[in-house]
Amino acid sequence: MKGISLTRRDWLTTTALGTTALATARFSFAAEPAQPLPLGSRRELFLDDYLIAKLDGAALHAHQPEPRDVVITCDAPWEGNTSAYFTIFADDDRFRMYYRGAHWNETAKKEAHPEFACYAESRDGLTFTKPKLGLHEFNGAKENNIVLTGTGTHCFSAFKDGNPAAPAAARYKAVSAVFKKGLYAYQSPDGVQWSWVKQTPVITDGAFDSQNLAFWDAARGEYRAYWRIFANGVRAIRTATSRDFLVWENQADLRFVDSPAEHLYTNAVMPYARAPHLFIGFPTRFQPKHEQVEPVFMSSRDGVLFKRWPEPLIPITAPKDRDGNRSNYMTWALLQLPGQDRELSVYATEAYYTGPGSRVRRFVFRTDGFVSVRSSAGGGTLLTKPFTFTGAKLALNLASKGATRVELQDADGKPLPGFGLADCAPITGDFIDHTVSWRGGTLAAHAGRPVRLKFELKDADLFAIKFNA
Repeated sequence: MKGISLTRRDWLTTTALGTTALATARFSFAAEPAQPLPLGSRRELFLDDYLIAKLDGAALHAHQPEPRDVVITCDAPWEGNTSAYFTIFADDDRFRMYYRGAHWNETAKKEAHPEFACYAESRDGLTFTKPKLGLHEFNGAKENNIVLTGTGTHCFSAFKDGNPAAPAAARYKAVSAVFKKGLYAYQSPDGVQWSWVKQTPVITDGAFDSQNLAFWDAARGEYRAYWRIFANGVRAIRTATSRDFLVWENQADLRFVDSPAEHLYTNAVMPYARAPHLFIGFPTRFQPKHEQVEPVFMSSRDGVLFKRWPEPLIPITAPKDRDGNRSNYMTWALLQLPGQDRELSVYATEAYYTGPGSRVRRFVFRTDGFVSVRSSAGGGTLLTKPFTFTGAKLALNLASKGATRVELQDADGKPLPGFGLADCAPITGDFIDHTVSWRGGTLAAHAGRPVRLKFELKDADLFAIKFNA
């Protein structure tokens, strides 16, 4: 496939979308596929050139999330300033958080206490509390939120297993690394009491000194893991798949579309819940010269080849205490909080090595708002590659100051009667799920046939499309 070429970067701030823009890029697009792309009724985000045949006066544009408040501070005696590697996920009526409790004594230049795997939870995703679990002793007492001690506490990453075949005793799973040995598998019936699945590592080929992770990939019916490796002296990422969480196959080093070799310390890869055929990730770029870290955004359609954007997702100048060694990691999390259907929450760390403890701050994306097709006030057009769909209506995630219109064409680019640009009701406003209206009415008669879409965008950002029943 022909690569994507970055030819310019624009730094902008836009109040219309409520986001700070990262970069705008023009691309050279891959040749059209021999067969129409089978979209069905899945949501497609404009993260890459998968659906795009031509842009004129428009470009792909990446966005930064907006900062919000701190959700947790790791200031308990068994936590501290090197608490790190946070995992957060939704679980029925709560959000669960797992992280490393650790503290570095700046005066003595050594660890103040052993590392622990700790647990916190929240009902709203805005403030996390630390329950007194009574499982493990610290300084003679068990009134703490420690869920694991000893082996495996350095980078413990848990998830709720969506595999319908998973037994009740293993409804929650985790992976954690033991230095120079490998990645171990854990299980739990309740997300609090953990045990080894087996007492030997399930993955041994890697470096592992990072937040390694695994999850159930429901779209493909398999487990997938991502962990840190060294490739030609550079910190990099490797992936593999498994049917049973124990035997890991299909190992592959991540490849990138037109991205340089850079140190990537973490990966934070996950399926995107609103479009689970897509993988997104927030890897942390490490800069050895001054030991600073900064997260970036990447996406993939197969879990191996990723499009990685070059500019920091959260710069070290974000709210506070990020301009330091390892003080700016993304957590492994992407949450839709109660009552917030227009935004998605991500979380990033700050204040590493500063007291009394490291912190986690919430940041907010627009829903689907990682990358958009952006046009200027002068207008621009987007033409898609041929595709087939199922359904009868087209819904858009769109923010448009001017009047945006959409045309349905046949595979050869001829407007279909009743669905031309002149037949489309102009769209102005900010919508997460707007149904396009044409004089031709329902799209049902064209379902299953090769078609294209042409967008006439006026001072607009188009984030995603979806065909509905």
